[in-house]
Amino acid sequence: MPPFGAGLLVLTAPLAALPRRAAAAVAAAAGLVAGPLYVHLQPGLRLAAPAPRPAAPPAGPALLRALDALYAAAARRGLDLRVLLAPGRRLARPPRVLLLPAAEAPGPPGPVQLGLQHLATAAYGCPPQLPALLLDGAGDDPGETPEEDPGEDLGAALPNFSDVAVGGTFDRLHGAHRFLLSACALLAQHRLLAGVADGDLLRHKVLAELIEPYELRAAQLLEFLQDVQPSLRYDIVRLADPYGPAVTDPNLQCLVVSEETRRGGEAVNRKRLENGLPELALYEILLMKDPDHSQNEEEKISSSSLRQRLLGTLLRPPRQDPALPPRPYVIGLTGGTGSGKTSIASRLGRLGAFIIDADKLGHAVYSPGGPAYGRVLATFGAEILNQDGTINRRVLGAKVFGNQERLKSLTDIVWPEMAQMVKEQIREAAAQGSSVCVLDAVVLLEASWQDMVHEVWTAIIPEEEAVRRVVARDGLSEEAARSRLQSQMSNSQRVQQSHVVLCTLWEQDVTRRQVEKAWGLLQQRLGLGHSL
Repeated sequence: MPPFGAGLLVLTAPLAALPRRAAAAVAAAAGLVAGPLYVHLQPGLRLAAPAPRPAAPPAGPALLRALDALYAAAARRGLDLRVLLAPGRRLARPPRVLLLPAAEAPGPPGPVQLGLQHLATAAYGCPPQLPALLLDGAGDDPGETPEEDPGEDLGAALPNFSDVAVGGTFDRLHGAHRFLLSACALLAQHRLLAGVADGDLLRHKVLAELIEPYELRAAQLLEFLQDVQPSLRYDIVRLADPYGPAVTDPNLQCLVVSEETRRGGEAVNRKRLENGLPELALYEILLMKDPDHSQNEEEKISSSSLRQRLLGTLLRPPRQDPALPPRPYVIGLTGGTGSGKTSIASRLGRLGAFIIDADKLGHAVYSPGGPAYGRVLATFGAEILNQDGTINRRVLGAKVFGNQERLKSLTDIVWPEMAQMVKEQIREAAAQGSSVCVLDAVVLLEASWQDMVHEVWTAIIPEEEAVRRVVARDGLSEEAARSRLQSQMSNSQRVQQSHVVLCTLWEQDVTRRQVEKAWGLLQQRLGLGHSL
């Protein structure tokens, strides 16, 4: 873990040099700062001079290229980077260390370090005695060509507009978001209107269940913007439709788009014309490529790729319950019909977990002589029986489906008996010396069996894919399949109570890697060796 929670990196090299220096500078700083890492850009600043004065970097294409390189380098490391576009405001997360590439500090280090401290105090109100360190190895990247782009005028200015708008999901602010928002802050002179998608606009997003709540996304967005450019007014609004206030606000002059969203910008302009408003200037930002994207991920840096990388990881700390024995460590695995939960359980079993199949226990509970057989028969009548005296679960299911009172009567009988059988199975796992036990139970959360497990793992897939699978597997109509799924707990409800989330939407090899990743991380948490 880096020793400092937040830091301020000062870069004084020409902006044209930053694209080839960004990766090395960010890498050197990331070893010392967990984040956020603030960056003060001031080309030509002489820190060894008496009382160096802070100034904003010149806004132009060269600054945009520098921002692109810095945010791309930070994205590869998952670092919270914030390039400051104007000094003059205390930062949201006060820096604990000041950093400067050693290559930008000619002469004795003492005066330069004093200059760093003076600059940080004057520009951002930092305490005057913060540690000031010089970073070795933060010069030019030897893999980059040191030639400037002859096709662009480094002295060119960016257009400016009084009021600028931008929209997006802004889930887990990443490098591409930060570059986009910084460009918006450079274009705007008075106000930036940022629309944050929510509600139905998220429905078809990849792994929408893992998107952070609107309130958190909006708060993180505002904190970032106020840090990097404190002089603007920011309006953060919830978007319930693709247009939002961009089609009704008469003060807006510019909409910032990407290659992917330009058509949406053109649609906004058509709506504005219909509403008697002038068209907005569409300022297009290039997408930021993700050189580390893997199978099923987008080639650009995107929130959907980040959400896919969360699959199999620990999303929240495990339960700490002194009444729960530490061994075997019990994973409660759940998921809706068609989610692929059973195939995940089988993979975990092959990796060494002791598997408890709750569905099999349910069959045993209902069987003649089973602990629930008599009470279920007395409650629902002899018409639920097959000719051989066994309970016909399809007939019983039809009796309770859609009737909450009857369903509760059934579950009040069956679930406590199943819970006792689960506990017996856990004791059996302990007797066999198993270190990890997986309870495969579709009703894990509905039955409130969380008190029997250390972690809840949930398998999810989009509803449309689940419907397709149920129709193919069970021969139901699409309407019947959808009705069955909608009678169950939703993916979002399960994810909110889960420690680990898995998704079987893609090829089997992708699922296998997710499960192995989750298993490997679990072994690390338990201090056990890998079993892959």
